[in-house]
Amino acid sequence: MIRSHGEETFPHECCGALIGRDDRVTAAVPLPNTTEDGPRRRFLVRPSDYRMAEQQASELGGELLGFYHSHPDHPARPSQFDLDHAWPNFAYVIVSVMAGTSRLMTVWYLHEDRSRFDEGTLNGDENSDSDTAPSVHG
Repeated sequence: MIRSHGEETFPHECCGALIGRDDRVTAAVPLPNTTEDGPRRRFLVRPSDYRMAEQQASELGGELLGFYHSHPDHPARPSQFDLDHAWPNFAYVIVSVMAGTSRLMTVWYLHEDRSRFDEGTLNGDENSDSDTAPSVHG
């Protein structure tokens, strides 16, 4: 689901919400990429999208665990822009999409002092051909 969304939107960034329970993602909900900086290298989750993701989580009997986005033709590592716009207590999954094909997928958590991201553990998506929902652990 996350990988295919990244491939579908290439060469632009995709973004979406991670919904689940107990660190297990049960749904990845695509969100519109409405950044004014252009979707090729940025994504933006607007407050209205956040509220919609919270509502979706409630309807699905889960909670909002975090967000995902793609990095077209770039590594699956957070950028300075990602750091500047991150919210605490959420998982941030990044999938690298190289030449239209998804590659490495990673998960990151904002450090307590907001100075950097710490890499977490992503389980259930070790195989790049897999499109299953991952587990995320900080």
